[in-house]
Amino acid sequence: MQIDPHALLAVAREEAELGKAEGGVPIGAALFDSSGRLLGRGHNRRVQDGDPSLHAETTAFRNAGRRPHYRDTIMVTTLSPCWYCSGLVRQFGIPRVIIGEAKTFSGGHDWLAEHDVRIDVLDDPACTALMEEFIETRPQLWFEDIGVPSTSD
Repeated sequence: MQIDPHALLAVAREEAELGKAEGGVPIGAALFDSSGRLLGRGHNRRVQDGDPSLHAETTAFRNAGRRPHYRDTIMVTTLSPCWYCSGLVRQFGIPRVIIGEAKTFSGGHDWLAEHDVRIDVLDDPACTALMEEFIETRPQLWFEDIGVPSTSD
């Protein structure tokens, strides 16, 4: 069965829009099984919950619940995963990551590919526009999110 990566990305993009509407970082993610069944979804909740570990990928992963293994799953995220989220993918052996865009931020996806994780970067214009707007309007929060000191620190 052929899975449409754009259909999977639509779920993650909905989550990113929820994060934006809540005043948080507009990054969304979803974890699917290899047949395309949704296991868990979530968005970055660092601001909303005051928890720096609640990135979109970790939220989706947590919402998927415990499984005996993750070798049959696909992580879908609107933005290239940071090192923290890339580590989650490696730690649990998630074999495929679908990424909405990697233009505004290029995290650890090349490293994941070097470790035999299948990476699909879709260059989705809606994901790019969402992040460009966020970075332009809330640069302090963006720098905080990616762990880079801003020029005003």
